[in-house]
Amino acid sequence: MSRSSLRIVIVFVLVGAASVAVPGAWAQPETSGPPIDVIKIEGAIDGPLLSFLQERLDRSAADGAVVVVQLDSAGSLGTDAVALADRLAAMPVPVLVWVGAVPARASGGALLMTYSASLVGVAPGSQTGPLIPVDLGSPGDVPPGLDASIEGWLAGRARTPDRTFEDEAMTAQQALDRGFAEVASPSVLDFVNAVDGRTVQTPGGPVVLRTKIATTDADVEAGVGVVLRFNEPGPVKRLQHGVATPSMIYVLLVLGLASIAFELTQPGFGFAGFAGLFLVGLAGYGIWVVPPSWPGFAVMAGAHGLLVLDVVRRRFGPPTIAGVGAFAAGSWLAYGGVADAIRISPWLLGGATVGAFLYYGFVLTVALQSRDRIISTQQGLIGLVGEARGRLAPDGPVFVKGAMWRGRNLGGEPIAPGSKVRIRGVDGLVLKVEAEPGDLGEAGPGPADGR
Repeated sequence: MSRSSLRIVIVFVLVGAASVAVPGAWAQPETSGPPIDVIKIEGAIDGPLLSFLQERLDRSAADGAVVVVQLDSAGSLGTDAVALADRLAAMPVPVLVWVGAVPARASGGALLMTYSASLVGVAPGSQTGPLIPVDLGSPGDVPPGLDASIEGWLAGRARTPDRTFEDEAMTAQQALDRGFAEVASPSVLDFVNAVDGRTVQTPGGPVVLRTKIATTDADVEAGVGVVLRFNEPGPVKRLQHGVATPSMIYVLLVLGLASIAFELTQPGFGFAGFAGLFLVGLAGYGIWVVPPSWPGFAVMAGAHGLLVLDVVRRRFGPPTIAGVGAFAAGSWLAYGGVADAIRISPWLLGGATVGAFLYYGFVLTVALQSRDRIISTQQGLIGLVGEARGRLAPDGPVFVKGAMWRGRNLGGEPIAPGSKVRIRGVDGLVLKVEAEPGDLGEAGPGPADGR
């Protein structure tokens, strides 16, 4: 056998071995239908969540994928729920909605998503409805022409729920009995399997769903089963969505302002101040997404001003009493007009009010008074002589008047332990010192003379 023939034989042997070792490397079995995009929507449908959903709908439409919305929402929040339902109704691919997992709900603007879907499933133990309020941030507003829009979506999907019950909170069984849902499934995977073979309406006409999931090796080898793509918001979207609720905005704002106020008791601007600015920044983003009642917000801001005023004055007086009252009123008014589903808990409001009273009225005031006493003591040390109890290059311990302080060497050369130093000034809680002329650092470990 020639060398070239031998090479050919070796190549065929290696290719055969590779095909046995990795059978899927050369050919993948055909799937029985288009891919399925499972899109998880959880919480109020605000700007960040709506943006995520729109992006995923665009990709599904481009790929021809069946859309399954895993829904758990009390409604929209500052977004156009009618426009979103219009978008779902106009999708060129089937759009399925599954209300789950327990204890999921589909109310308000989320209920509109079920009206515009091709088919709806519910998890036992879930809740469907009520329709009002549509927008959780404006519970008294009803979008114009809402009934006509709903009837148009339902007619386009050939669905006929009994809408006389849409203002009730329905159980899963009631939603099935009244035509608001067609399938009961405990999980989204069970739902996808349950609707396989059903015919649903799309803008392009009826479509037979091919949504069976491969559950055995035989299914895979036979090409039975579809590709599932699970979609959830990324870290940035989750952060944006997480802070865009009245309760989280309130907590971030209260903690942020308290952290900044703490800096009043400290020299300079440290970690607490920067952390406070970060928290207030997050709260500011939430306020931009979910605007509060501005009069209530102004009362709350004024309350913080009154509380800080007494802290600066180092006393507990009328501004603190007025500030606590204004804080409680402003806290309630800021988001008092939203729907019950996102309203700030009275327990949280009460706890924050008591906490503000103790924090601003006593904790910060006592901290400032203690700091003032320390600074006053330090000022009395200027001009005295102490002893370096460690190497000052430039900072180190200094013993003077029976106490240990942090010292900072003002000279160019390090000061050796045991050297006599003279206090020349105070920088916050740090003593500025200089070595005594002629002292070579040979002093013993005894206490300073305190002159």
